[in-house]
Amino acid sequence: MFDPSAARTRLERLWKLEAHFGMERGSTRVFLDEIVSDRMQLLGGLQVLRDELQFSIPPASLDREACFADFTQPSVITTLAYTNCGDRIHHGETENYQRVVASRFATISEVGTLKPEAFHPTGGGTDDGATLAHVTWAHALDEPLMKRTYEGNAQSFVMCAFDLKTHVGRDLEAEVYGKTRESKWREARAACGAVVGALSHYNPSNDVHRRIRNDLGDANFALLSEKGVKTSDGIDITAVVAAAIVAIHGMLETARALRTEMDERGLSHITASLTVNRPGMPDTILYLARATVFDGELRTQGFGVDAAKFGGEMVEHRGERRLRLTYDGVAGADFPICEEKYAVRKGPVPADPYA
Repeated sequence: MFDPSAARTRLERLWKLEAHFGMERGSTRVFLDEIVSDRMQLLGGLQVLRDELQFSIPPASLDREACFADFTQPSVITTLAYTNCGDRIHHGETENYQRVVASRFATISEVGTLKPEAFHPTGGGTDDGATLAHVTWAHALDEPLMKRTYEGNAQSFVMCAFDLKTHVGRDLEAEVYGKTRESKWREARAACGAVVGALSHYNPSNDVHRRIRNDLGDANFALLSEKGVKTSDGIDITAVVAAAIVAIHGMLETARALRTEMDERGLSHITASLTVNRPGMPDTILYLARATVFDGELRTQGFGVDAAKFGGEMVEHRGERRLRLTYDGVAGADFPICEEKYAVRKGPVPADPYA
């Protein structure tokens, strides 16, 4: 029988780490200090299984098949899913995410390539959080692997990592959010074009516009499309707030779907963030929220989804003027941790319960 106590101890270590939300910071700093550091708390003292060679089934006849793991050891199988808008303006930010985050938690193929669940819905966030939760959990374990994991050691579990991302452009000279240049030879254009387009030229026949409006909700859409949001010093951050809500909505939707998708062996860590595309300079990131789902408890921390509660100011940071967001007057590491209880789905759940 699965013993959740050891995994819960690791989860408590994660939640003791401070998270700093809403400050425009360098992407590598956010990836390491917020996302990687959280997830590393879940792996300490365990055999980490994510290489396909570790999943080969003994007895082995080929040398490469002799790389199979000893499933009697306390183990964690890791798998990773991420979403971001497919806009080419991201340049190297996606590659940096692959190097810093995915390289540590995504499954690795037998030839050494990363195999994350990578989706690029227009506008970022997620097309459907329940579908993202299902395919990620279902792909993590096939039936023989599930059997060896569940029967191998009472402490072994599966960690699903999710990073829900959106983006917004920034014109550095004019301090405008919602537009940016792909290069110094280009004119500024809308970014994210889908989010800005949905707010400024909503078309009910456009599937993407309808999805973004649904993610925002009617009250938020009315406020953002008609009035907008500005910082205390008058900078228009309407596009930032809209993109942030799309990412956070995706995180919450995915987390809530995981409550029924995973069984008691599933543990998930989910984040929401927003990339700021800056012409001629490295992109920055606004870290927005985090969540975990495990053992009957969904915990969340960070920004919410009420556009009227967003605020911000431009502050000096590392020799630059950068955006610092607030939510209902709260910023940085001061956000409370919220908890929701749920009934754990007892396993083992078939790898594809809808087959």
